[in-house]
Amino acid sequence: MKQRLLIYFSIIGCLLCSCETEDIENWLVKKPNGQVASPEELSAGISTIFSNAPDAYDSQAEWVTGELEKRFNSGDGLYDDARGVENVSGGGLGPLYAGYSCGSCHKSTGRTRPAIADGGSGAGFSSMLIYISRKSGGYFPDYGRVLHDQAIYGTKPEGRLKITTSVQKYKFPDGEEYELMTPHYQVTEWYADSIPMSDIRISVRQPLRHVGMGQMMALDLDLLKQIAAKSNYPEYGISGRLNYVTEKGKKQIGLSGNKANHQDLTVELGFSSDLGVTNDRFPHEVGEGQSNMMGFAMSGVQVSTEDMEDVDLYLQTLGVPARRNINDATVKKGEQLFYQAKCHLCHVTTLKTRPRGTVLLNNTELPQLGNQIIHPYSDYLLHDMGVELGDDYPSGIANGNEWRTTPLWGLGLQEVVNGHSYFLHDGRARNLTEAIMWHGGEGAASRTLFARMSKDDREALIKFLQSL
Repeated sequence: MKQRLLIYFSIIGCLLCSCETEDIENWLVKKPNGQVASPEELSAGISTIFSNAPDAYDSQAEWVTGELEKRFNSGDGLYDDARGVENVSGGGLGPLYAGYSCGSCHKSTGRTRPAIADGGSGAGFSSMLIYISRKSGGYFPDYGRVLHDQAIYGTKPEGRLKITTSVQKYKFPDGEEYELMTPHYQVTEWYADSIPMSDIRISVRQPLRHVGMGQMMALDLDLLKQIAAKSNYPEYGISGRLNYVTEKGKKQIGLSGNKANHQDLTVELGFSSDLGVTNDRFPHEVGEGQSNMMGFAMSGVQVSTEDMEDVDLYLQTLGVPARRNINDATVKKGEQLFYQAKCHLCHVTTLKTRPRGTVLLNNTELPQLGNQIIHPYSDYLLHDMGVELGDDYPSGIANGNEWRTTPLWGLGLQEVVNGHSYFLHDGRARNLTEAIMWHGGEGAASRTLFARMSKDDREALIKFLQSL
């Protein structure tokens, strides 16, 4: 059982006044030392946990007890335990896959060290998602939309990804130097006929932190629509919009994924595409019909909907780390600079969840996630981030240059939990300064304002981000 550090809670009000302010009497939560937590510390209402330890992303919320706790632990095991080819409980791995478990790519529900740091496809698992398609549109006959670069014995991976990088030096106006690293992708070792790189479009996505998934799924969609309607700041070149995607026969607002290209947490898709584990929604083996798979015995459904819902429950009931060092003078200064740089126009500080909470993939309800004031530092909208970050790969109505605003909660603990400081959708930013300086398009105004700050001010803004 994961250690639980949030001791008491009581709700004494839930009224969201705006997207940037909150009623300071909304929450009365006690910290482990018995002191009442301040509203600024409470990232996710009653799901806030006070932990700076390596399991800070991977601990349950305090209200997860009894039968919920039992199911949480079941989902935790299914998420983290490595799958073997003949795994009796839950079905086997592969034959084609990307990771041997959810946790192989999402270490401690965070971000495993990215492939860009190691030159491409790893041995045994790959901490990235590799989308491939024709530049002219459509998919290749012998491959699907995702390149699977791992395979069990007797089957070949579809291909392997090679990543090279180039680094360019720049200077801030005050003379301080910084660098930006650009990745270059190439697919090698195709299992079938080689595809000319001139005909291929590649988009590499690093795993996202699974922080605040339940709160994201409980968001008030009407509130997001209101934010989208007001997200128009021509003086800064900012105009966000919602993504709409069709899944399970239903067109709805997309929330999860780098481009808000999914309506839910994609548990069923993850088991199928990432692990090669069939289920009721995706009953066919990945790569079925490929010449690579001839003679492979198809094994039927390998993981039940009930088990997958336990994984869904696990993800949605994880605690969200509290804000840290909120009374530090430099952190306070950095927060002011965050607003001065207009970062808050996209990284919206305060949102509210809908009253009923969430409904899991097998219809279990989690009303505990309802009526919560949360601080994800995201508007969950699409923004054009410029051609430098564009991948020419549309998702839903999102074009190649558009990306969903990344939630920042838990950001400052990534090095503690995952041991690295690589950021952005493909891991090209090796620290937070580089991540900011990669912002183009609608993020260019904030990038410019950050660059024009003094070195001390830039460092203060970074220290504020590390407090989230």
